[in-house]
Amino acid sequence: MFIVVDAEVNVHNTSEVLFHLPGNTDPQRDSIFTKGPSDVLDHATSEIAIGSKLGIDATKKIPGEGFKRAWPPLIKMDESVKAKVEKLFK
Repeated sequence: MFIVVDAEVNVHNTSEVLFHLPGNTDPQRDSIFTKGPSDVLDHATSEIAIGSKLGIDATKKIPGEGFKRAWPPLIKMDESVKAKVEKLFK
């Protein structure tokens, strides 16, 4: 299984990847399943050395991909809101 994200997403930060996954993905449009060669030692496959793969496109969509609306920017909290939240949930 693999997830493709935009360049500014830190792929080494699981929380960041998981934040963008549901926000940038329409399951029908952005998922692909394929079947093909797999590691012979993979015990999860239904046949020896043949398995399926899942790809998910969690990138921002562009007009060339058929996306007709403007992609919204991320909302960021200003520092006073962050301080208030930190104070409430220490």
